[in-house]
Amino acid sequence: MAYQDTLRFDTRGRDTRNITPEVSDIVRASGVACGLVNICVQHTSASLIVTENADPDVRRDLETLFARLAPDGDPAYRHDLEGDDDMAAHARSVLTETSLTLPVTDGRLRLGTWQGVFLWEHRSHAQQRQVVVTVIG
Repeated sequence: MAYQDTLRFDTRGRDTRNITPEVSDIVRASGVACGLVNICVQHTSASLIVTENADPDVRRDLETLFARLAPDGDPAYRHDLEGDDDMAAHARSVLTETSLTLPVTDGRLRLGTWQGVFLWEHRSHAQQRQVVVTVIG
């Protein structure tokens, strides 16, 4: 059995957004008791992460780290058609994940106590993002 739905999000620019509740709702709606959920962001300048959902400093520190790994406006970048954050956003998505697969147990998304699923916007300005959620069981 498979079930699929698409989530749409308006981002505010570079930030993380907890999408665990929306993904959990789709898992429940699927009727799958035991299986897997695949979550895929359909963009090349945003990504998905599983990280701590209790302390927002973790996500702020990840942003600090990635600003060092893939800085905006690096003069070595050739791809800058959409601004200083263009290539940096693509690099950040490659360094993280655009697709995650997680377990479903007893009809629920099975995450650890402090884990959450986050959409990570890598562009500095607002975007519209689509995330496809597929539940298989």
